Amino acid sequence: MRGERLRVFSGTAHRELAQGICSHMGVPLGAATLEPFPDGEVNLKLDCDVRGADVFVVQPTCPPVHDHLFQLLSFADCLRRASADRITAVIPYFGYARKDRKDEGRVPINAKLVANLLVTAGYHRVVAIDLHAAQIQGFFDIPVDHLYARPVLIERVRQLETHNLMIVSPDIGGTKLARAYAKELGCDLAIIDKRRISGEKTVIENIIGDVGDRDVILVDDMVSTGGSIVDAVRIVKKKGARKVYIVATHAVLAGNAIERLNSAEVEKIFFTDSVPVPTSKLDKVEVCSVAQLLARAIDRIHRSESISILFESER
Repeated sequence: MRGERLRVFSGTAHRELAQGICSHMGVPLGAATLEPFPDGEVNLKLDCDVRGADVFVVQPTCPPVHDHLFQLLSFADCLRRASADRITAVIPYFGYARKDRKDEGRVPINAKLVANLLVTAGYHRVVAIDLHAAQIQGFFDIPVDHLYARPVLIERVRQLETHNLMIVSPDIGGTKLARAYAKELGCDLAIIDKRRISGEKTVIENIIGDVGDRDVILVDDMVSTGGSIVDAVRIVKKKGARKVYIVATHAVLAGNAIERLNSAEVEKIFFTDSVPVPTSKLDKVEVCSVAQLLARAIDRIHRSESISILFESER
């Protein structure tokens, strides 16, 4: 039985995940009314006492990003004014993480802006899973616990019947993540050399490694429009791969991503539930839950215990 001072709340982004976390922890989901005003503005009211409580707000900032982000900010302000002792934002998917630097002139660094907003709103700590850019942790002046979904996904990958397995990164930027998968699974690694034309279009240049007669697992931290990962499927099949699987943490699935994934020549697609996954619209998807991982992290933070045990081996 957990202490009465612990409270877990959820925005509207992914209430099912929050309920799963609470189920693993054996605590009820905090009662709150969150309904929009007629003009779309956030209308939030806590329906339980949080004075002196250790509070966790579960809210991935997935599309619609602005709505979910502002709910997250509203919770912090509400909880601070209601005298909560500590407020932690549990953000399984951290939106705006791709804008982590000025890669050209006259552009914002939105990841830093979001970090500033969360701290100013009143959060004391942040928990996130598989940040698109790990350096975002340094944008905060509060503790950030960066968890990895890899153990959850690898547990499922080990159950697959594969032949001569190879991990493939769909681009150079994902090499570190793919190498970690390959090391833990004890298999080879290949890398696809990709040149980006725009936010939605890429050109595959080359593949570093021989995927001929191999079962391939394409690994990425997120699938947004699906263009890169589907191009990667096409190129490894063209180079002689036998079976192809996609493994990714965040199923953002913007634009035509669902149609692209359904048309891809893959055996199976594995996502986590860091964001809601439209399983009814995807033909070959399987969802691996991160609820238990987050529950363990929340429990250890609440007890003032180290959570490095959850990710030490993943570095």
